[in-house]
Amino acid sequence: MTNPFVEDLRWRGMVHDIMPGTEEQLSKEMTSAYIGFDPTSDSLHIGSLVPIILLVHLEKAGHKPYALVGGATGMIGDPSGKSDERNLLDEATLEKNVAGIKSVLSRFLDFNSTAKNAPVLVNNYDWMKDFSFIDFARDVGKRITVNYMMSKDSVKKRFSGEEGSVGMSFTEFTYQLIQGYDFYYLHKHHNILLQMGGSDQWGNITTGTELVRRMNVGHDAKAYAMTCPLITKADGSKFGKSEGGNIWLDADKTSVYKFYQFWLNTSDEDADRYIKIFTFLDRDTIEKLIEEHRQAPHLRILQKRLAEEVTTFVHSKEEFEKAERASNILFSDSFKQDIRTLDEAMFLEVFEGVPLAEIPKSEFDEGVDMIAALSAKTGFLNSNGEARRALKENSISVNKEKVAEDYILTTDDLINGKYIILNRGKKNTYIIKVGS
Repeated sequence: MTNPFVEDLRWRGMVHDIMPGTEEQLSKEMTSAYIGFDPTSDSLHIGSLVPIILLVHLEKAGHKPYALVGGATGMIGDPSGKSDERNLLDEATLEKNVAGIKSVLSRFLDFNSTAKNAPVLVNNYDWMKDFSFIDFARDVGKRITVNYMMSKDSVKKRFSGEEGSVGMSFTEFTYQLIQGYDFYYLHKHHNILLQMGGSDQWGNITTGTELVRRMNVGHDAKAYAMTCPLITKADGSKFGKSEGGNIWLDADKTSVYKFYQFWLNTSDEDADRYIKIFTFLDRDTIEKLIEEHRQAPHLRILQKRLAEEVTTFVHSKEEFEKAERASNILFSDSFKQDIRTLDEAMFLEVFEGVPLAEIPKSEFDEGVDMIAALSAKTGFLNSNGEARRALKENSISVNKEKVAEDYILTTDDLINGKYIILNRGKKNTYIIKVGS
């Protein structure tokens, strides 16, 4: 039996493995399902967008999503996909990270909703904190054999020395049992029948389904699993990173402008896949966009719509519009006027990483000549001679307008009373900031 929710996910490329019977269960009734989020940081990056989007799709399909923050499992560290032992977090850091992740998840899932299938947020620390080691060993450890645990890929790779691994501690070895117990606990207390996650979680998730069955002897022990593929780039490089590191879902870690630019700069091949995975656009709309893009790839229709949808989903329509406007200003015919509409924070985001030098404001009262502005006072160019040659070649612009050697910079050139943008040709940009 095919289920419309699962069928849509398949078309979007979001189903990797699915346990037999899962689609029948989802077709039969409103089903509660969960995904776990490890508190390794106080925010989530775009690698976590897929599980978040899965939960939103689940809710839209009429099922009940649970988001689990791993306050307990975060103390141990998931060995899946890791070649060495993860550093243990202290309680204060863990508490801060759990609070941060709850805050991020609350932007996408309304945990205060009164709907029948309203999302629920849980923390496995709440049921693990009073669980003694002896009780855990008797009640949980007794149900799963070491042979079964050793058969999991995440364990085998670490023991075989693959990928430069250095073995595995008993602490990490128990991770799959604790995650499995989460499923059992949620199954028993919240009637959760399905766990979802990334394809690297299949081993941990199926351990959970096994525990549900073995700890519920004589009772209703239905438990299901579904995973989505791990997202990669077409060129094989890691998804979700830029030159500055992870692309985060919090604006104070990754600016909205930089977030928007990440999606806008996606390759054609990746945009074709990402528009299905990272947006909620329907099939007809997406297929039309893909066809339009193929007809005129230079217009970057897919990238623009992808950047719009994801930025709006993560940050809001208003923030998207600000980022789009800032992006367009760089190519605007009325740059000098338009650039003045940006507030200082957005201005600095647009020109992040551009060489910047400071000149005292008092010097602008008398005027700063262009040769000094390019070399002696800023060091943008190596010498007065190089500055003079660049000016004679007509390759120097002030706020995107060409200038000659006799041009004098004054306070009239200041953007928002503070900045001047210099360009040498199309590729080299410099910023002068007016100091006190």
